[in-house]
Amino acid sequence: MRELERGTTHGASADEPAQRRLGPLIAGQGGRVPDEGTLAGGGGESTSSASTGSSATGPVVHPLRFGYGTNGLTDLRLNDALALLADLGYTGVGLTLDHMHLDPLAPDLAARTRRVARRLDELGLSVTIETGARYVLDPWRKHGPSLLDPDPEQRARRVDLLIRAVQVATDLGAHAVHCFSGITPEDTDQETAWKRLAEPLTPVLDTATTAGIPLAIEPEPGHLLATLDDFHHLRRTLGSPDALGLTLDIGHCQCLEPLSPAECVRAAAPWLRHVQIEDMRRGLHEHLPFGDGEIDFPPVLEALATTPYQGLIVVELPRHSHAGPQLAKQSLQFLHHAAAALKAQKPGSSQDSDNSHIADGSQDLGGSQDPEGFQGPDGSQDPDSSHVPDETPIPGEGPAASEGRIP
Repeated sequence: MRELERGTTHGASADEPAQRRLGPLIAGQGGRVPDEGTLAGGGGESTSSASTGSSATGPVVHPLRFGYGTNGLTDLRLNDALALLADLGYTGVGLTLDHMHLDPLAPDLAARTRRVARRLDELGLSVTIETGARYVLDPWRKHGPSLLDPDPEQRARRVDLLIRAVQVATDLGAHAVHCFSGITPEDTDQETAWKRLAEPLTPVLDTATTAGIPLAIEPEPGHLLATLDDFHHLRRTLGSPDALGLTLDIGHCQCLEPLSPAECVRAAAPWLRHVQIEDMRRGLHEHLPFGDGEIDFPPVLEALATTPYQGLIVVELPRHSHAGPQLAKQSLQFLHHAAAALKAQKPGSSQDSDNSHIADGSQDLGGSQDPEGFQGPDGSQDPDSSHVPDETPIPGEGPAASEGRIP
């Protein structure tokens, strides 16, 4: 595969294409670098300026860079999905490797990846690689086989997928590769499960280290690795490898973490390598469009703007592809409104400042700015816009299903 120079959360080469790396871009600016100055933000107290982005004069604030996950656009061809996101003003994309979007198991992966790389460059989109496709390895088992599968040959299939994902990420200049632990199999004790998770991750981390691509594991409700505490347990078990980072899903924080989502961002700041965002309710693992859950988003965006993490913040609505284009549009509008609300709360802030577009998303996105409901061209309600539950518990997956109500 063609190896491109890569950007990471720790900085990027000056020779890298500025529109697709970790430069100071803001969603909605079509790949242009904004004027100096960003969303006014505070951030929480911290014991370490390096971990929170603070300085002697106050928090260091950087622009927020929004992306959208292709797992919420599965009814679109990949080229069409990428063009849609660029037209809407997104900075990047969370690319899930799946049979309909850059199938990691189909022939000619290297050639297909090169074509996607050219398209991303043409559109000025950054990218993070996601590996959460439900049935890409097994048509019968959702997310199977996982790294916790009792059969070592089955675990090896997941390892192979993750190594392929790192190779794809290398060729695309991606910021990180996302992964997850999986659900603890029945009749497997915790000690065995954690050992089983650590062993297959080692060759993946070795590949990621060589490639310079962070492996960002996601705490997932119902999985063995479900919380931030679980992430730290794995990190210590593996000896705190530099290549192991964290995917923080803001909705999951609302679902089951003891801290608020904004506090989770600040607590996780040193290890953030990828961020997913959507609305959610306490105790219910259901990915919701913005405004349909319980999360207060301005404090979350404030926390993100004052951490060292400058990668993508990717909207994840994997059960809403039936309304994908409209939800992609609405989601970016909502995030811009939330950022504008945060700016308006700051003493002395002015919506007339030269940098107000960074907070309020003043680029014309078309259509209504109302984040409620979908409307067709004639103003009628979209008949296919009903919200379906993100997931329902699946029989046979144990008492804590990977999706659904958390016990």
